[in-house]
Amino acid sequence: MKRIAGFLPDGSQSGTLIARIAGMGLALLAAGCSGDRETPERPVTERTIVASGSSTVYPVTLEAARRFRRERRDADIRVAFAGTTGGFRQFCEGSIDIADASRAINAEEQQACADADVEYLEFPVAVDTLAIVTHFNNDWVDYLSTEELKRIWEPAAEGAVTHWNQVRPEWPERPLALYGRGRDSGTYDYFTTVITGETRASRGDYAASEDEEWLAAKIAEDSNSLGFFGIGAYHRHWESLRVIPIDSGDGAVYPSVDTASSGRYQPLSRPLFLYVNRDALRSKPDLQAFLDSYFASAPRWLHLTGYLPLDARTYAENRERLTLQ
Repeated sequence: MKRIAGFLPDGSQSGTLIARIAGMGLALLAAGCSGDRETPERPVTERTIVASGSSTVYPVTLEAARRFRRERRDADIRVAFAGTTGGFRQFCEGSIDIADASRAINAEEQQACADADVEYLEFPVAVDTLAIVTHFNNDWVDYLSTEELKRIWEPAAEGAVTHWNQVRPEWPERPLALYGRGRDSGTYDYFTTVITGETRASRGDYAASEDEEWLAAKIAEDSNSLGFFGIGAYHRHWESLRVIPIDSGDGAVYPSVDTASSGRYQPLSRPLFLYVNRDALRSKPDLQAFLDSYFASAPRWLHLTGYLPLDARTYAENRERLTLQ
């Protein structure tokens, strides 16, 4: 029997236990935050810390904030998502203190921040893998190659590659219903860069959203679906979705802790970042304390959000840079 990386020899998924743990962790995470949603929101003050941006990084920063509030109950931290690109737009306008980002800031965004006199620090915070997913009952897709993904998602595929058998002739002549992250998403930027070969270049005839929960629900409802988003969303909905292994030339590989950390799940692994307003770091005492808590504790709970921690040295360097501000 052929062994696919990320699976056990009997064909069972080695990442299933991880997915179950992550799913339970996110359920607990959501329960822990429900009180915040039900409590009338306090007015924004000079002490309020505002984070927004990537919906991929959103659950990580949300959990960090929840844990910090256990230690400092009067801390006022607001966490939202607008997509990485939308978050950088807010960040360079000076309306948020932390930009959660699933890609590095680009040259245009750097210039926008410079024009607005917004100085910032970049902190790597976790490792993410992108998951290619389909309906749970899809029984014909054994894997997808990066070449097939390109043929599905490149601009020339719009209105042309519309059925599964156009991807591989032995697959059924069924409609190919595509779902994925929208153009305000760093996930979209990264996916197009490594799959179609050009950043922000893809077909446009697919259901796009910055909300991974909406995407997961739609993919789970559509028996012809194929979509992409961060692995954390798959972990939160593993019972209703099927993740597809990817072959980039060295055999089909499932996304998992082992394959991502070893570099075998390529090219769909990437770092996640926080961008922090330097002036806010100096003027808001809770911000430095929050970030120090974030970096110190993240390795212990990141698996609950479905993502991978960085090495201990990186977090130590992040904390050291905080003390120099």
